[in-house]
Amino acid sequence: MGESVVGRIGRMPMWFVVAIALAFFAYFGGLAELVSRWSKQEEYSHGFFIPLISLWLLWQRRDALKISIGAPSWVGVLLLLVSIGMLLMGELTAIFILVQYGFILCLVALLLCLGGKPLLRVTFLPVLLLIFAVPLPYFVDSQLSWRLQLVSSQIGVAVLRALDISVFLEGNIIDLGSYRLQVVEACSGLRYLYPLLSIGFLMAYMFRGPSWQKAVLFLSTIPVTVLMNSLRIAAVGVLVERWGIGMADGFLHYFEGWIIFMTCLMFLLALVWVFERLGARRNVLDVLSFPTIAGGGADPTPTLVRHPLTLALPMLVLAGLAVDGIGQREELRLDRVPLNAFPLILDDWKASESRLDTQVEISLGLDDYVIADYRRGESDVVNFYAAYYGSQRKGVSPHSPQVCIPGGGWLITGLGREPVTLFGGEGFEVNRVIIERAGQRQLVYYWFEQRGRRIANEYWMKWYLLVDALMRNRSDGALVRVTTAIGTLEAPADADRRLQDFMKLSVPRLAAHVPH
Repeated sequence: MGESVVGRIGRMPMWFVVAIALAFFAYFGGLAELVSRWSKQEEYSHGFFIPLISLWLLWQRRDALKISIGAPSWVGVLLLLVSIGMLLMGELTAIFILVQYGFILCLVALLLCLGGKPLLRVTFLPVLLLIFAVPLPYFVDSQLSWRLQLVSSQIGVAVLRALDISVFLEGNIIDLGSYRLQVVEACSGLRYLYPLLSIGFLMAYMFRGPSWQKAVLFLSTIPVTVLMNSLRIAAVGVLVERWGIGMADGFLHYFEGWIIFMTCLMFLLALVWVFERLGARRNVLDVLSFPTIAGGGADPTPTLVRHPLTLALPMLVLAGLAVDGIGQREELRLDRVPLNAFPLILDDWKASESRLDTQVEISLGLDDYVIADYRRGESDVVNFYAAYYGSQRKGVSPHSPQVCIPGGGWLITGLGREPVTLFGGEGFEVNRVIIERAGQRQLVYYWFEQRGRRIANEYWMKWYLLVDALMRNRSDGALVRVTTAIGTLEAPADADRRLQDFMKLSVPRLAAHVPH
């Protein structure tokens, strides 16, 4: 009865540390993929710092933490069940964002198990901040990137014209007459936007003002980033116009990026200053500080037998074993004809087959594929590509063309859905993409052949992958892509007809190569 607070808090934290270690073990695959994205994508490189900031925030609140441990909540066990469900779904479908968000939810669950609402109140901000370290899915990144490329190019060109500089915009190509600038994927502004969202979140939290001002401060990071990136593009255009194409690359080009990033930060501080001029007129630095968290609310820790962590620990052990079991489980694989036997003559279409570079094959992780240029007459050419995956677990899945296309230097200038009708009246939808590079245009159709379904929507593709992995013990499937050039004097509708003519002959023959 006379046990001290220190005595109470010293009883369970050891088991909490064990639970955290077990969580890292169970969620390791998703966390490893997270670190890989931080290393490979510059726009997410700030992710390395987010956990460190969270730990620093926890250290700043260490006194409040000590007096908040206790009063464990069994709600944490329920949240842990949800988290483990996200883990298993993510592992089954290779949707690692589910694993990564599931890990954050797991931390919340374990905090509730240890100290209930009092402890969660103290740790909520540091844990919530971890969300900004989780990258978006690749195809979502790609959609954001090409849309921001177009918007930034349009605003940048408008600024150049306002400066009385003669300029013509074609897609993401800025034509200055003597020089042509391409606004590539790296210039979309995402490398500024993602870190600034994290900073904007912290500033909004620190800002001592009304909730609506906090929301404006956070959300303003988006238009500010777009505007500043557009001004950066315009500045490069001015430099190239006056001093030559050498100004578009090298040290100055990247130094400009740092200037833009710091300018965005200064804009956020200026917005804080404006809010204060409209209000109490306090110094900017006085209104940006972390709120004091008092902590407290801890109750005597129950016995080990009645403690939620007693149940949480074996649940995490079982989750880790289940993940290992998913990796070891033999999936059902149906008989099929290899894609290298796909017919190279389809009525009056005749093909010349090619092969991918060995390193590209390895990076794609596919099991089988065919890539060939089909010709009809003198002018009609269609590139046909089908990639088959026997299993889509452990991150091995079709690479979305919305990711690969920009990686090849092409700009997506049009994206939508297109209905296709085969012989016999069978119809389905495909993704319709118009891409441009160096004055050339191409029309791309792509979809996913997934265990008897033809799917355009990538979210639905992942959903059916989950369903079939659970119900049919299958995760095989294929990506199919057909591409044709849009002639200089040709309308996109003509290219549509050419692709659909080809698909009426080719798509029905996929059934022998991609099991239903």
